[in-house]
Amino acid sequence: MDEANPAGPTVVPCKHAPGSVVPVIDRNRCEGKAECVAVCPKAVFALGRLPQRDRSRLSLRGKLKGFAHGWKQAMLTNAAACEGCGRCIEACPEQAITLARV
Repeated sequence: MDEANPAGPTVVPCKHAPGSVVPVIDRNRCEGKAECVAVCPKAVFALGRLPQRDRSRLSLRGKLKGFAHGWKQAMLTNAAACEGCGRCIEACPEQAITLARV
């Protein structure tokens, strides 16, 4: 229960029409902790393994982090459903997610 609001937690309304913004995942930062998957009300994310072809584009630090975490990262499975509520951005401990206008 939210102490500031005895009725419960405040629900943050989504800010944009579906498909007008999309999440962008910084592959060099994402560690696949799946907080974005858990908080997204539109099921935009899923946890998956970064494909081999995408690993070569990572920085050295990104490659080390990827290897250490078994190449698990957040994947966009339903980006067109994003309404820009920002919950994924707030939940990501690596600050690996931004929103971009389409």
